Amino acid sequence: MENNFDVIIIGAGSAGYPAGMYASRYEMKNLIIGAQPGGALATSHKVENYPGTISASGKQIMDNFREHAVASGSEILNEMVTEITKQNNIFDVKTSSGKHFSAKYVILATGNNHKKLGCVGEKEFLGKGVSYCATCDGMFFKNREVIVVGGGNTALTESIYLSEICKKVYLIHRRNEFRAENTWIEQAKKRENIEFILNDEVEEIVGDKLGMTGVKLKSGKEVKSDGIFVAVGTSPNTSLVDGLNPQKDEEGCLIVDKRQETSVKGLYAAGDVTTNSNKFKQTIMSAAEGCLAANSVHEDKMR
Repeated sequence: MENNFDVIIIGAGSAGYPAGMYASRYEMKNLIIGAQPGGALATSHKVENYPGTISASGKQIMDNFREHAVASGSEILNEMVTEITKQNNIFDVKTSSGKHFSAKYVILATGNNHKKLGCVGEKEFLGKGVSYCATCDGMFFKNREVIVVGGGNTALTESIYLSEICKKVYLIHRRNEFRAENTWIEQAKKRENIEFILNDEVEEIVGDKLGMTGVKLKSGKEVKSDGIFVAVGTSPNTSLVDGLNPQKDEEGCLIVDKRQETSVKGLYAAGDVTTNSNKFKQTIMSAAEGCLAANSVHEDKMR
C-alpha cells in the first residue's frame, strides 16, 4: 500500500464509506482507515428505516457500503488512527501499527459513542432488548412495554415517541428533576402510558436466551420490560484532531460550514461528529454528509 493519497477518510462507517465511494468517483486517490468496520450501525440487530432496504441487519447494510466503496476504488485499512498532524498544508496520519500516510485533505468520520449505563446485562442484551436509538429500533417494540433511561431532551422526546407505538413506557431518571425543556416534560406528563420512576437507577438488566425481560433497580424494585432505550447522552469522537485546534460547539461536535469543512483548512468532517444535519444522528444523514464532504474536497482540489 502506498503512503500518499489525495484524501484520507478516518472512520469506516455510515459517513466514511460513502465519502470514499464519492471520492473515487471523482478519481481522487483515497484511503479509508477504521478500526471498527461498519461503525456503530454494524452492531444493530435489525434496521428498517434506511430507504430502499425494507429490513436488514446493520452489518448487512454496512457490508454493502464497504463493497460499494471498494468497487469504486477506495482502499481500506482496518486499523486505529492514533495521531493526526499537519505541516506545510499536508496532513500526516499515523496508525496504531506505526504506519504513516499523508494527504492534503482529511475527512473525519469517526462517529460518536453512546454513553453506557455500565450495569450488569447491558452488553449481554445489546440487540436483544437494549438499544440506544428509539428512532432506529422503536417499531420493533410496537404494543409492548419498554423502559427509557435518562433525564434530558433525548430521553423525554424518545419517551413521547415510544408512547405512541408502545403499550407502556417507564421513564427512569436518577434524579428528582429532569434536565429536559419544560415543554417536553409537560407533554410526557400528559401521556397516560408514560410512568415516571424518579430517584432510581438501573442496577441490572435481566432476561433469558430470547432477550431481556426486565430490570432490577437500585431501590430493589423490579420492572418487567421487553426493551430498554438508554438515552443518557453521547460523546462525539473528535479528540483525534484536538492538536489541530478546530472549532467545536458546547457538546464537542466539530463546527462545519455548509460544505462540511471545519475551521482547519483541508480538514472536513461528516456524520455524527459534526454540527450539520440538525444533529439528526441517522445513517442516511451521515451518508449524505460523507458524500458532500468528498464533493467539497474535489471542488477544492480543482481550484
